[in-house]
Amino acid sequence: MAIRAVLIAGPTASGKSALALALAGERAGTVINADSMQVYRDLRVLTARPTPAEEAQVPHRLYGHVDGAVNFSVARYLADARRALEEAEHRGLLPIFVGGTGLYFKAMLEGLSDIPPVPDAVRDEVRRAGEGRPTLELHAQLMGRDPAAAARVAPSDRLRILRALEVHAATGRSITEFQGRKSGALLSEHDTLRVFLAPDRAALRERINARFKTMIAEGALEEARALAERRLDPLLPVMRAHGVPALMAHLRGEMTLEEAIARGQADTRAYAKRQFTWFRHQMPGWIAAAPEEAHEVVRAAMRSAADPLPPGGGW
Repeated sequence: MAIRAVLIAGPTASGKSALALALAGERAGTVINADSMQVYRDLRVLTARPTPAEEAQVPHRLYGHVDGAVNFSVARYLADARRALEEAEHRGLLPIFVGGTGLYFKAMLEGLSDIPPVPDAVRDEVRRAGEGRPTLELHAQLMGRDPAAAARVAPSDRLRILRALEVHAATGRSITEFQGRKSGALLSEHDTLRVFLAPDRAALRERINARFKTMIAEGALEEARALAERRLDPLLPVMRAHGVPALMAHLRGEMTLEEAIARGQADTRAYAKRQFTWFRHQMPGWIAAAPEEAHEVVRAAMRSAADPLPPGGGW
């Protein structure tokens, strides 16, 4: 079986980008981002995007190509990923998707629920109507308009409540009617090599803490300040990137820098824990490997799959 693409996932700070870069260098590959925060050009440092020097070594795609004012969705990512995949294949390069966003990988392999796109005007109207209103009140509104969706959404989950209201406003139908139908998968389990980096938990926590401090030294606070000056909607994904809320609170004088760093570290550690859980339960069939062993694990898996590309050095 020829491997059409390699998928590298794992928790934040686990070494995914380093593995992808090494593999792309020896296998004539293109590194394609699969991280929902690294798509934003506003946050190179805080999202640990590859450095310009790393991007110069091999082709990189879908990094920093979206403005922070855009509510970038999984559907939009899937469309961009399709183009990046086709471009890599046209150039005879091995596509290497790397990131920590489980929904992106799930969409690539299984497709998306067939929900019609919500016009920007409708989305803006729903968001304006909900601005300043308690989340419980919005959930009650959803219960009145779309009881089926309200029953499946936690009363505290503001984003999903707004999403359901947007779909109902745009289509007049429940979002649940669309969620059972899927289409648009890019790849399948039969033509991909899928590896999940699973570092030691204690070592990962230490790495996350150290990396956040390094980000501060490399300009993360200045990045947060520039983003704050744009006065974007706080519900936008870029405004919820790990470390952003805490650093912005510090800039407003609501906490010290030390407190903001501790909050950012804690939020990132909690996210890494959720990433482990997501892939264990949502993405069976992936090869789990310690970061220090992953390169050789990938090489061996490609050899066993009778990969026709030139050789290089589960849960």
